[in-house]
Amino acid sequence: MDQLNHILEIVSGHVWGLPLIALLLGTGLFLTLRLVFIQLRGFAHGVGIASGRYDSPEHEGQLTHFQALSAALSATIGIGNIGGVATAIYYGGPGAIFWMWVSAFFGMALKYTECTLAIRYRKIDPDGNVRGGPMYFIELGMSKYLRPLAYLFALCTAVAAFGTGNMVQSNTVAHAIVDAFEVPPDMVGAWRWVIGIAISSMVGIVIIGGIRRIGRVASYLVPFMSVLYVCSALIILMINLDQVIPAFRLIFHHAFNPVAVAGGSGATITVWMTIQWGLRRGLFSNESGQGSAPMAHATAKVEEPVREGMVAMLGPFIDTILICSMTALVIITTGLWDSGINGAPLTMAAFNEALPAYGRWMVVIAIFLFAYSTILSWSYYGEKGIEYLVGAAAKLPYKWVFLFFTLIGARLDLVAVWSFADIANGLMAVPNLVALIALSGAIAALTKKYMDEKSRGLHKPYRDTLRTGIQP
Repeated sequence: MDQLNHILEIVSGHVWGLPLIALLLGTGLFLTLRLVFIQLRGFAHGVGIASGRYDSPEHEGQLTHFQALSAALSATIGIGNIGGVATAIYYGGPGAIFWMWVSAFFGMALKYTECTLAIRYRKIDPDGNVRGGPMYFIELGMSKYLRPLAYLFALCTAVAAFGTGNMVQSNTVAHAIVDAFEVPPDMVGAWRWVIGIAISSMVGIVIIGGIRRIGRVASYLVPFMSVLYVCSALIILMINLDQVIPAFRLIFHHAFNPVAVAGGSGATITVWMTIQWGLRRGLFSNESGQGSAPMAHATAKVEEPVREGMVAMLGPFIDTILICSMTALVIITTGLWDSGINGAPLTMAAFNEALPAYGRWMVVIAIFLFAYSTILSWSYYGEKGIEYLVGAAAKLPYKWVFLFFTLIGARLDLVAVWSFADIANGLMAVPNLVALIALSGAIAALTKKYMDEKSRGLHKPYRDTLRTGIQP
């Protein structure tokens, strides 16, 4: 197992080397400039659309704007917000959080672009089933000679679902529960098997119902778990109010002047490590540029592609700038960021430090809810990948394989699972980012047209259109 961990870490380091990071940041910067900072000028409108004011029962699709956003957020708000942030601080120091913010800001432009394309190039079957995502906008929007990129993305998605989508999630849940209950070493293996079986069973009940059931569950679960976690973090920050400003100073200072040693690991942190771990965990958390969210947003009941793009770009803000920042500030303000603890146990220790009778169990509950919601949505992403590759007949067998990997993920080694997830994430991003650059001209034209029409009052909430007759 040690040799496997070593190999996976080497491969992960190469995948997440300078070329991919340059492609990720470069594409985000390019789209931000080409779309004239759409993440700033379209933010308020995106909130209005997500509120349901623009929903129309006449539009084709399977989910409302809010349900589509919730389904996408249920995949992104997961272990990355709890364990991923802690790992970024452990290996990259507090400065890694700054680079997570950078990934989120440019990620909003990436998410806007990929989800606008998902609506523009989606396919809707006669039975109402929606097929959309990077494989479809690569196939329909680009040259036929680039069709292999669509197959590559679909394959990477089907594989990544077993890492990002379920094994990382069930693995972290198992570790958190075992640590919280202080299970004796000789019983740990049995406990992790039981936890894996329980999670797989609960996931199976929902995913058999498809995206509509996933969307309904997510629309209730995501707001509840997000508010619970953020409110708990805010209580801790109020307790440690005098440490909040110094925490921000620490983040900005160490973004370019990293600490000497990675928390207790003996490894020297460089600026490159700080950037690399911040961007790596930022992408793992908000999935911007990875191409996963477009598959959820493609199901939205909407006819105007730009409108869904504006809803989608709220995702990185909620996930990384809001929720990940809460985790980071709790870890730093409690003074445990350099304690040598890594992953979710570090977050658990930080919450427990400030709220001894409550903090540990709040994190355990949050880990379970975040992980469960992520597994639900990633089952759909993987299913769409396999559907594109071999057809709809493979969807049900894939779900059973997905549940099996959810089960064994609870039992595997933590390092191997995270390294596998990082590799799969990186390989997914490449064909998607290439497509975003190639199709950026079409998105710029759609955006300009929509914003011009909006300035002339042609895009109004649905209830207003009933009075005026202007189409939403």
